[in-house]
Amino acid sequence: MDYALVPSIANEALEKWSRLRPATLGQAARIPGINPADISALHIYLVSRKAT
Repeated sequence: MDYALVPSIANEALEKWSRLRPATLGQAARIPGINPADISALHIYLVSRKAT
């Protein structure tokens, strides 16, 4: 997945997710330095992508 397509995420989250490549939203949330707003933005992006 290209995390750069997720709107409104912090650069730190983008770098960490791109490097670590979490398989689930839960794994993405447990990475140190990831804030709740980034998880929410990722979740909304994934749900909207699934609906199309």
